[in-house]
Amino acid sequence: MAKKAKGARQIVTLECTEQKESGVPGMSRYTSYKNKKNTPAKLELMKYNKFLRRHTLHREIK
Repeated sequence: MAKKAKGARQIVTLECTEQKESGVPGMSRYTSYKNKKNTPAKLELMKYNKFLRRHTLHREIK
């Protein structure tokens, strides 16, 4: 079995912030990597939302 890496880089999930208010069914989520030492704050990126058919703000969730 492979050992788990002991580093600051972790997998985070990004979820759309605008879709909850719009009432459109489904949820746009992406996964990405983040270095916890260099970026302690929650990650925010503009990503494409296929349900709303436009780029929206996606924020890190736990």
